Amino acid sequence: MAQLGFFLGALGGLLAVAFGAFGAHALRDRFDTYSLGVYETAVQYQFYHSFALLVAGLLLLQFPSSMLLKSSVFLFVLGILLFSGSLYILSFSGLRWLGAVTPLGGLAFIAGWACLAAAGWQLLGH
Repeated sequence: MAQLGFFLGALGGLLAVAFGAFGAHALRDRFDTYSLGVYETAVQYQFYHSFALLVAGLLLLQFPSSMLLKSSVFLFVLGILLFSGSLYILSFSGLRWLGAVTPLGGLAFIAGWACLAAAGWQLLGH
């Protein structure tokens, strides 16, 4: 799980750079202000949580049996797929109902951070 978290964090960062560059160069003249903002939010949150995946993956190397760290990896991946994924699709398709999926990704992010915080608290001996 440590290697998977680290790999997915690195892959997520790579894709966030690529998607960000694509948005800045190829979409700026094609998207309206709303769609471009939605797209940029997706890239931004993908970046943040790719770094969180890297951290969780690295911590799992030291604490491989931590269910909290494993849960945080799962939840950050789920959050990227649901939150950023729904926003990417929304920005291209204009399907506003996808906005109902986005908060589920946000909840996954919050739960992932809670698991990471609880793991930190637990692993520090508290």
